[in-house]
Amino acid sequence: MSEDRSHPFYDLHNHGFVRVGTCTPTVRTADVDANTRGIIEQARVASERQVDLLLYPELCVSSYAIDDLHLQLAMLEAVERGIGEIVEASRELTPVLVVGAPLARNGKVYNCALAIARGRILGVIPKSYLPNYREFYEKRWFQHGRGCVGLTIEVAGQDVPFGTDVIFAASNLPGFTFGIEICEDFWAPNPPGTLAALAGATILLNLSASPITIGRADDRKLHCRASSSRSMCAYAYSAAGHGESTTDLAWDGQGVIYELGELMGESQRFDLDPDLCVVDIDTQRILLDRMRNQTFSDAAEHEGRPEDFYRTVRFEHEYEPGNHGLERPIRRYPFVPNRQWALDEDCFEAFGIQVDALMRRIEATKPESLVIGISGGLDSTHALLIACKACDRLGLPRSTIRGYTMPGFGTSQGTKGNAWALMKATGIVAEEIDIQPAARRMLEDIGHPFADGEPVYDTTFENVQAGLRTDYLFRLAGQHNGFVVGTGDLSELALGWCTYGVGDQMSHYGVNSGVPKTLIQYLMRWAAQTEQFDEDVHQALYRVLDTEISPELIPAGEDGTIQSTEDTIGPYSLNDFFLHHILRYGQKPGKVAFLAWHAWRDAGEGVWPAGFPEGSKRAYDLAEIRTWLEKFLWRFFQFSQFKRSAMPNGPKVSGGGALSPRGDWRAPSDAVADIWLAELRETVPDGNS
Repeated sequence: MSEDRSHPFYDLHNHGFVRVGTCTPTVRTADVDANTRGIIEQARVASERQVDLLLYPELCVSSYAIDDLHLQLAMLEAVERGIGEIVEASRELTPVLVVGAPLARNGKVYNCALAIARGRILGVIPKSYLPNYREFYEKRWFQHGRGCVGLTIEVAGQDVPFGTDVIFAASNLPGFTFGIEICEDFWAPNPPGTLAALAGATILLNLSASPITIGRADDRKLHCRASSSRSMCAYAYSAAGHGESTTDLAWDGQGVIYELGELMGESQRFDLDPDLCVVDIDTQRILLDRMRNQTFSDAAEHEGRPEDFYRTVRFEHEYEPGNHGLERPIRRYPFVPNRQWALDEDCFEAFGIQVDALMRRIEATKPESLVIGISGGLDSTHALLIACKACDRLGLPRSTIRGYTMPGFGTSQGTKGNAWALMKATGIVAEEIDIQPAARRMLEDIGHPFADGEPVYDTTFENVQAGLRTDYLFRLAGQHNGFVVGTGDLSELALGWCTYGVGDQMSHYGVNSGVPKTLIQYLMRWAAQTEQFDEDVHQALYRVLDTEISPELIPAGEDGTIQSTEDTIGPYSLNDFFLHHILRYGQKPGKVAFLAWHAWRDAGEGVWPAGFPEGSKRAYDLAEIRTWLEKFLWRFFQFSQFKRSAMPNGPKVSGGGALSPRGDWRAPSDAVADIWLAELRETVPDGNS
């Protein structure tokens, strides 16, 4: 099947993305002509890369470290001529250019940022806070911009808005709205960019000439991350680089771009050549996050609704539609970090959350036993590990845990062996109950064809076994004065892949209910690699990890093929990807498909989580993604909510969300999935066109 890449689906702009770049152009101290050429050269490079918004360093037209030369009239006039050349060159270029320059107005000189697009100066923002300590002397040359509101300035023959009360918005691309602050502004306790964000800017830009000293690069990143997180926006930062005067200072040309507290891209520091850092910013994600966070709206109201008094300069953004790829890191496994140190930290926290939650439930109920059904699969194995750690930390013997493996019609020797090996290795009370006689009796009592020897393996056949297992566990918990520790995970709850009421949907405490399937695999591998248990347990864990995911409710085929969960509901790798972007941000199905296609279309591209098995790396084409996403949407929005509405208690683990009706997710049990399915079918090509 061929993919028609001319389809609107492939255009990043149709999904709310804005391509943002930071650059460090060639600079020559006080040489406006050379600096202007360097600025235009980088603008042309960025235009070829289809950049929508390009950020330059502070005072890049004049260069920053020229001290009293900022007050020379010849310099100021040369700067204005240089701006005129940049404006003229911009007529044929795609990016909105944000450049820094000293500008004179009414007998004062201001350190300014100019937004330029297609031959038009959109507006000028003066710097609010001027550093005048240690190596800085900006108050000697410039006037601060605080209080400059509602003003205009004439630059290069254009009379344009001037002040700190200006943001810029593309009228033809919803979400493409940006505000500007300059260097010291974001080191202030009350950065002016915060108000710009509260006024509606999804992207904040910082033109900087911060000189480099040991540790300052980390300090800048700290401020950028904090600004993007606190103001719920994207934050781009561009610092001056090689070519600035080194009379007393040095420069590293740092460029970084953050989105909602996450580092999306950074430039090469101390580079002698001009450098361009490009990232596609998800403005839809930003706006959706703001919709969910009422604190952001409350803060805007407290500040007098900045959207009412800020001036919004609107422009028609002229870009070339089409498939320009996606320049943005996308995690294939959004619940699993890519980097080893982050993976260790996340696994430690996830494990700790689950253990602590179960400990508190034990303390509150004071059970004599913890009852767990052990299948030899991922979920029950992980729940058992959590129970063991909880008992260890509370000083309770492992014999407090009673594990039961309950083979049915489809149980394989492999999983049964896994279950016994695990129970023996952990030192719990281990027993086996064969549910086949009871299942046959129930199937016979209800008149099911299987009781007469017919190979009918329908949902009833499966649920009889699942229900009996849960029934036994609850009765055993009563007999041994304990409670049932649930094993079902977040992914299964999302898909409704659990038997309601009398099956694995129900327990006394669902310790795994906040953990997706893809993270459970990593938690188990982490437990073994970091030696959380003894070697026998670790070997049992590796055997479980090597076992195909299956409910094992249907007898194996004549060729030995066992029932496969993922053949029915889709790969958990994709389902967890869909879940994250829909649950956490409320993204539209077409957008989720676009992200999934870029993340999964080529197994050889991008970053895989640390330690991911080489043989398990695979790709999915758009047709596969569309097929499984359609199934996910129906199951998530229409089929399975009634199971989540009655789910037992369990801890939220991931910032990506949980599905408890008492927590992140509230939805009607009788909703339909029509609008999500329609949006998917309307926006995502099916490959037949």
